[in-house]
Amino acid sequence: MFSRILVANRGEIAVRIIRTCREMGIRTVAVCSEADRSALHTQIADEDVCIGPAPSRDSYLSILAILSAARVTGAEAIHPGFGFLSENPTFARICAKCGIALIGPSEKAMLLMGDKATARQTAKAAGVPVVPGSEGSLANVEEALATAEAIGYPVLVKAVAGGGGRGMRVAETPEALHSAFPLARAEARACFGDDRLYLEKYLLRPRHVEIQVLADRHGTCLSLGERDCSLQRRNQKLCEESPSPVLDADLRRRMGEAAVRLCRAVDYEGAGTVEFLLASDGHFYFMEMNTRIQVEHPVTEMVTGLDLIREQIRVAAGEPLGYGQDDVRFEGHAIECRINAESADRGFLPCPGTISVLHVPGGPGVRVDSAVYQGYTVPPYYDSLLAKLIVHARTRPEAVARMRRALGEFLIKGVDTTVEFQLDLLRTPEFNSGEYDTGFVTRFLDNRESRSGA
Repeated sequence: MFSRILVANRGEIAVRIIRTCREMGIRTVAVCSEADRSALHTQIADEDVCIGPAPSRDSYLSILAILSAARVTGAEAIHPGFGFLSENPTFARICAKCGIALIGPSEKAMLLMGDKATARQTAKAAGVPVVPGSEGSLANVEEALATAEAIGYPVLVKAVAGGGGRGMRVAETPEALHSAFPLARAEARACFGDDRLYLEKYLLRPRHVEIQVLADRHGTCLSLGERDCSLQRRNQKLCEESPSPVLDADLRRRMGEAAVRLCRAVDYEGAGTVEFLLASDGHFYFMEMNTRIQVEHPVTEMVTGLDLIREQIRVAAGEPLGYGQDDVRFEGHAIECRINAESADRGFLPCPGTISVLHVPGGPGVRVDSAVYQGYTVPPYYDSLLAKLIVHARTRPEAVARMRRALGEFLIKGVDTTVEFQLDLLRTPEFNSGEYDTGFVTRFLDNRESRSGA
């Protein structure tokens, strides 16, 4: 087992990793930008190293700075968390050359799954159903138009290297595709440094259901159940729950088996997530794979009783998981709400500033993953996530009631937050019945704005 791990991230996920390391008796090294010198993760780690200026490209995305920090502090392994370098195959390759373990999958798995067009082809070859679309990246808009004509409108233009909803455009007509293609290409180039695009059939009102997978290097590969992530704004998740309100045991089994087949096809190691679109007719289609820990991983932890960060570290150290698929048990229902420093009434505009008052909820079945504290200044340079509020209860109605209670107790002053917006979502008949889809939040916002305008 490792004796010292460098955490190559910031915010709540860095705090989350450091906590598990401490329980495992592993010393931790926190890295920070100049804007994060007083951040919580630097205060609770055993050591901290400033690696550069506030912009991510000069600090958290600097492979040289992070590897130098690891060398100077004697860290044997690096945990990248999510975002930043967590899915960067070049980083994985350089870590391997430097003899530093990266707590995540191999460069090969990142390359196969990180390129969305290649991932589609790999999934198809593994017998995993994929959404009809282009077989590879598109050279130009003419190829996109020909593909759209073959599969039918509406279509979704997607960045090959995409993620987080960036580099995506929906087109319902050839004229709209003419406009969407260059816009998606420009956004993909700006966000990922890679302007390649591909095309998929756009499914109307699907659900976004993902399968958590966990694999070791000794041949064990497991499905840890699903998370329903259909509550999204601009393809960015707001609220997740497990189990999904619409999956039965047979569909859960089939989706889990498909996810495991894909992992085995790329010799996957560690924790990962295989994301599917679930159509209204019950058919599911591979969308993409995230080769890292997810923001919403606590939902799975609450229903399985597993610490996924601990399992990641154990696998990276070469330990076998020590249990099989039949040993995985699911108990109760869990929901996670993301609390962002954003103004829902101003188009979810980020709201950096200083937190003057903070009270986090508690009580039975309530968990808060956060890195903020009273007096903390939310910087304008990074993601606006302040906290993840997770609840667990015996049944879905009990979990919904618990989440409403916990949101009502969450007090943050000094910056605008999405607490009230999350409460509004949980009060809707659609959420309470479980009958929602990936377009529900957009419709909800349209209705909310029309009511406020009236």
